[in-house]
Amino acid sequence: MPSLDAATRARLIEEIAALPSRLEELVAGLTDEQLLGHFLDGEWNVAQNVHHLADSHINSFIRLKLLLTEDRPTVRPYDQDRWAVTAEADNPRIEDSLEVLRGLHRRWAALFASLDEAQWARRGYHPENGEISVEGLLADYAAHGDAHIDQIQRTLAAGGFAHASRGVWSARR
Repeated sequence: MPSLDAATRARLIEEIAALPSRLEELVAGLTDEQLLGHFLDGEWNVAQNVHHLADSHINSFIRLKLLLTEDRPTVRPYDQDRWAVTAEADNPRIEDSLEVLRGLHRRWAALFASLDEAQWARRGYHPENGEISVEGLLADYAAHGDAHIDQIQRTLAAGGFAHASRGVWSARR
């Protein structure tokens, strides 16, 4: 992967910082039906997406810390689909995961913003994905947040809900 320039890094760090607010706005006021409905075959419901973002981003933050503090560490994979069906992850109580994301993304963005060139170049190994890098984590997880925002929007639309205004979803007429 070619090295990212400073402007691209800054933009991606902003995306990491902004994700919790974007997500909160998107899911504000959703009912349990909207949060738990499986409106798209083979896709997670809205609540599972929110909880997954917290789980996944916690894992990525830990991977970043390992890359920065160990020499070419091997990071541990996890089964995201199995994590998505644990009792607290297939549950409409998304407030805790939103709170985790708020704090985590502030720390994550601050850490990314503090890195020097040598730290940006650090690498490690993922048993399923091969070599990973600090820059790769930044790019991948900025995109990861966007992908799940899109998945939540598609899920709600498939359930017949329209985004009427800021944070309000209503049944289509």
